[in-house]
Amino acid sequence: MTYPLTTAAPKVVLITGASSGIGEAIARRLAAVGHHVVLGARRVERLAALAKEIDAEGGSALPHTLDVTDPLSMRSFVQAALDRYGRIDVLVNNAGVMPLSRLDALRTEEWDRMIDVNLRGVLHGIAAVLPTMNGQGAGHIVNVASVSGLRVDPTAAVYSATKHAVRALSEGLRQESRDLRVTVVSPGLTRSELADTIADQATKDAVTGQMAIAIPAAAIGEAIHYAITAPAEVDVNELVIRPTAQG
Repeated sequence: MTYPLTTAAPKVVLITGASSGIGEAIARRLAAVGHHVVLGARRVERLAALAKEIDAEGGSALPHTLDVTDPLSMRSFVQAALDRYGRIDVLVNNAGVMPLSRLDALRTEEWDRMIDVNLRGVLHGIAAVLPTMNGQGAGHIVNVASVSGLRVDPTAAVYSATKHAVRALSEGLRQESRDLRVTVVSPGLTRSELADTIADQATKDAVTGQMAIAIPAAAIGEAIHYAITAPAEVDVNELVIRPTAQG
């Protein structure tokens, strides 16, 4: 497949957690319509392979190593995009982990990891791009939350807390600016590698059993494409995308 040019002006889109799953699907969808995608993740070999494939098909992709828990790594990621393209139009804060377990299992290291990646990682991304976007007088921050940010289920207390926080953070950012657009995308059951981060076997088995109804990650890529291509004066604030069969 050869990627066509978008009918709108191409955007420079930074995507965290781009090496697989939802992040990879977002990159493929946006590159397919001509946007410049800057791919960030820790698994640099997978990023390089994805970028090479996108470039070979006529798209534009820049891979860069990224650890969202490290503010310096995030700033380096953003600077790489500025060095190549001179601007940043969109940041998609997608990186996340989901090691679900009951609270009484006391997996405190996993709690800290979820807070570091799912919440602090989003804050680090915002802090890294906000000066540039404010200087441009325009920009779009897309935060990938979860339907777990709309409800709480057993084993998901800490994960849900991080996603509720992302929604609150996004709404506060939206209200603080009249120039930036802010979108929250909340996926339901989606085929990705998130379940692989669950160490508690009983919980992992339960989640795996639910994945029969999961939607493809491409559905989330399509939703983000919709949000970022809305007219400049339109801010798509929140999108919830889940399987029709999900309760």
